[in-house]
Amino acid sequence: MSGRTIKRILKILGGIFVVLLITFYLLVHYFIRPKSDETVLNTFKEVNLDPALNYIDFKGEKVRVIQMKRILDSKLPTLVFVHGSPGSFMDFKRYLSDFTLNNKANMIAYDRIGYGANNEGKVLKSLEEEMAVLDKVLKSFNLSDVVLIGYSYGGTLIMAADKNYRSKIALAPSVRGDLEPMFWLMNLSRWKLSRPFLPKVLLAASSEKFRHVDELPLFHDRWEISSSKVLAIHGEKDRIVPFGNSIYLRDNFEKEKFTLIPIKQGNHSLIWTNFDLIKDEIIKSLED
Repeated sequence: MSGRTIKRILKILGGIFVVLLITFYLLVHYFIRPKSDETVLNTFKEVNLDPALNYIDFKGEKVRVIQMKRILDSKLPTLVFVHGSPGSFMDFKRYLSDFTLNNKANMIAYDRIGYGANNEGKVLKSLEEEMAVLDKVLKSFNLSDVVLIGYSYGGTLIMAADKNYRSKIALAPSVRGDLEPMFWLMNLSRWKLSRPFLPKVLLAASSEKFRHVDELPLFHDRWEISSSKVLAIHGEKDRIVPFGNSIYLRDNFEKEKFTLIPIKQGNHSLIWTNFDLIKDEIIKSLED
């Protein structure tokens, strides 16, 4: 093969790489970039719901919170949803839009700092700070009868939350630092040449992911501090947050406080692919 042919092949491969990179960038921005307030409200308006959006200050950062009832019903329990990394409260759109859940409970969700429209990429530095944000959200609504529902790193956060809640539902929670898969592509967030081209929410997610290895072991003796009962739902084929995380919780919790529902052949997309199962379990938590 001649040198000219090799150069031509390298140019073609380089062109394909650039096209793929641009396509990836655009898709990420389209699907996971924080939605504007107007877009969020219009999305729910299309299904005849009229939620309210509020902003809560945390150390100078604005935390966007959605409440599906403009005036919370004090006679009903409250479902509080916490998303993963990357993500937003719109990951729970189907749950927040569900009329059965809206009739049975107040529902609140918020964009974690680093993933909101006003603080994109400014991820917090510790799980302790994440817990402080959650606590401030709960206190701002004066909530007491609460079911915490967390997905992925949101599941990690609700597991660490140490107050007495009605119950916790952890969806694919990450609690074992030694089980964290470190994907090669995550290095793009550290390299000077590639970092400027990555969306801010991906940089935030990578920062949190790298932190898990050292931070999660610090909480090994704290996952069970709360007296709340915990239900974990986890896919057995999850490659993002391995199923072993929930096995660890099952083996270390008191049996009467912890229940695990494994999803055979399930992966990390369970909040979308297993909506009916999760919804039914949420309803059970409200009836207990």
